[in-house]
Amino acid sequence: MADHCAPTFEGLAKSLGFSCEQAGGLVEVRNPLALENWTLPVLELTVILGSVLALVWAIMRLRRHGDPTNLVLWFGATAYLFVIEPPLYFPAAFGISGHVDTMFAHNVFTVDFLWGRLPLYIVAIYPFMATIAYEIVRMLGVFRFGALAGATCVGFVHHAFYEIFDQLGPQLRWWEWTTDNPLNQPMFDSVPLPSVVVFAALWPMSLAFCVYRFVGRRVDAGEQFTGLQLVWRTLVIGLAASAGTFILPLPATVLGAGSTTVRGVIYALELIVLSVAAVWLMYRAWSQQRQAETRYDNRFVRFYAAFYLIVFGVLWATALPAFFDAKNGATANGDPIGNLPYTLACFAVGIACVAAVSLRPAAGSHDAGLTPALQGEGS
Repeated sequence: MADHCAPTFEGLAKSLGFSCEQAGGLVEVRNPLALENWTLPVLELTVILGSVLALVWAIMRLRRHGDPTNLVLWFGATAYLFVIEPPLYFPAAFGISGHVDTMFAHNVFTVDFLWGRLPLYIVAIYPFMATIAYEIVRMLGVFRFGALAGATCVGFVHHAFYEIFDQLGPQLRWWEWTTDNPLNQPMFDSVPLPSVVVFAALWPMSLAFCVYRFVGRRVDAGEQFTGLQLVWRTLVIGLAASAGTFILPLPATVLGAGSTTVRGVIYALELIVLSVAAVWLMYRAWSQQRQAETRYDNRFVRFYAAFYLIVFGVLWATALPAFFDAKNGATANGDPIGNLPYTLACFAVGIACVAAVSLRPAAGSHDAGLTPALQGEGS
């Protein structure tokens, strides 16, 4: 598909060690042992396994208890992916190349789609991360304060787990950013600040709000849906969440037009406001739940969130020697490094979240895989 090999993408591909013109077809499968380095298949396995297990659990939840919330969340996140990602990969094909140049390129992985643009693990990471974040917030009972409160906390939790991954990727050659693209400015070390705010926090916030408003609160109120109703609601959620991703960053987009510095400051302020609100809401909900006799639980998410943190702790530990030897923000191989203090803060948030949903009195808890969610939870 050489006609889609834009010069910017071709340059990124060569930097990552592959050729755009030779990058497979609609689907390409490679030997996982022959990838750029050993961390790529570890990343794939961790994310894809987590996503598959999240889907299995969501199906079980629907079949056993008639609760489609997590199935809609899973497919809603996937629908969002296919609305947002293809135009970023092929701006010319979507008629936006005059406004949007290639922003990044993924390295090639074991399974790739769309001529080397879309690794399978990227398809999996959207519903996987969304499930982890949504369920942690749901277990804490934050949705009882309303859709906006719960969605804000989902954005905060998702941001912490995602940035652990996002700050490491460029150093390990999982992808490469076009650092001189105006849409990627300002950069936050190796990661564009718009990515840190919009794709790590605001899009999952938008998705969670839509899922809860269209399905979650209705399920908690005892409403049941037909298959057709769930299909159209899932599609609407994917589209509405995409619109939310455009609306929520508008303060930075509009007020920061023409000034990278102003745009960066507003992005940072949005993230700070979201984080402060989320910490207060989550602590308040957790404090109230400590006295509750019954509550919602999800042992799969508690386990896999901890497993994810362990895996990425190992990946980060193996990357630290090259990180500390880096000069001028790049390793000896020329790979950009992320922000370690920020990543450690995200690890701290992730660990605190897992601890908050795990270190609770066992008596009276309701496991999401075994018993129905509490009537009114999140109402």
